[in-house]
Amino acid sequence: MAAHGCARQGMMVWILALATFLSCAVAVAGTGRLEAKQRLEVQRHLRRLNKQAVKSIESPDGDIIDCVHLSLQPAFDHPFLKNHTIQMRPAFHPEGGLLFDEREVASKKRTPSIAQLWHQKGRCPENTIPIRRTKRDDVLRASSVKRYGRKKHRSIPNPMSVDPDLLNENGHQHAIAYVEGDTYYGAKASMNVWEPKIQQPNEFSLSQLWILGGSFGADLNSIEAGWQVSPDLYGDNNTRLFTYWTSDSYEATGCYNLLCSGFIQVNSEIAMGATIYPISKYGGSQYDISILVWKDPKEGHWWMQFGDGYVLGYWPSFLFSYLEDSATMIEWGGEVVNSEPDGEHTSTAMGSGHFPGEGFGKASYFRNVQIVDGSNNLRPPSEFGTFTEQSSCYDVQTGDGGRWGHYFYYGGPGRNSNCP
Repeated sequence: MAAHGCARQGMMVWILALATFLSCAVAVAGTGRLEAKQRLEVQRHLRRLNKQAVKSIESPDGDIIDCVHLSLQPAFDHPFLKNHTIQMRPAFHPEGGLLFDEREVASKKRTPSIAQLWHQKGRCPENTIPIRRTKRDDVLRASSVKRYGRKKHRSIPNPMSVDPDLLNENGHQHAIAYVEGDTYYGAKASMNVWEPKIQQPNEFSLSQLWILGGSFGADLNSIEAGWQVSPDLYGDNNTRLFTYWTSDSYEATGCYNLLCSGFIQVNSEIAMGATIYPISKYGGSQYDISILVWKDPKEGHWWMQFGDGYVLGYWPSFLFSYLEDSATMIEWGGEVVNSEPDGEHTSTAMGSGHFPGEGFGKASYFRNVQIVDGSNNLRPPSEFGTFTEQSSCYDVQTGDGGRWGHYFYYGGPGRNSNCP
């Protein structure tokens, strides 16, 4: 009897072992299927983003810049743009309201004070636009293929908010100047460019202008442009030119640069998402970029200009609801993500990583801050407010006068003895 009992026990152990093996095999097979599905999804997304190139340029920073024909750019994947005729230049420019053809002649020989690193290796031919090639690793760093190239929700500073719990939602912190209470048709500023230190790969630091319409709820419209350091998005700590747009508070519409359909680029010189060079040095040379975003009063599209002479392209007005007409708030300044590593405030820097009080050559700044009014004229705002969630971490100080017009210094180091 004992022998039979042992045999039965042995059989049970064998059956359990077999069941465990089979369940593991099923799990492994399931994981394999998931991995294969993800690989296929990533490959399909890369094919959508990386269009056929006329020419490819390898930048010193490792980027590949593809020169893609104007008509093949990602914008035209949008169903509403299938039969769109590209507008190669705006009908009107806000400075003095001149026809843009006249301004183009006047500024033909001007060049931006700053370049992009890939220019050292070549340029794109006419009728093409430069697009930073998306790599497999870029997509895999995102939380999902669907979220690649998109911001997290609720990351726009709302200086009107009085709820302290909402101020630090998602860990986004800001130091900004802003105007509100009127209708606005664009904004311009020059900002010096830095390479702020990022503590965690999932954090970023940027400096930009925001063109805003709607409330700060799910209907928020935003157009954004500036420079950023974002290891998660780009895989390095380089300072890069960027744009962003959304018409539903980052929920389902919009993206960085050309990573979805929407923005129509017409310029063959400047690549969205490419490294800016050179950058400012603490106590040394300061390098600015100038950005202008305005609504063409004739066609209604929102145009972007980089420097004095490079009109980059436009966001078609139909992408938006509130911004189809005008903006209700303009913001300029810095933003970081504070993920509170180890329960402490991040040491990710904003701007130069130094407080505004240190002044020129040490702190970061915006100068010649202007808005575009209802008459399509650029002018300084009559007054502007400032906003920061924690001035002991990142701060902002405004000034006015001289060649700098309306200006402000902003930024900070993040974690310090007063910002634990």
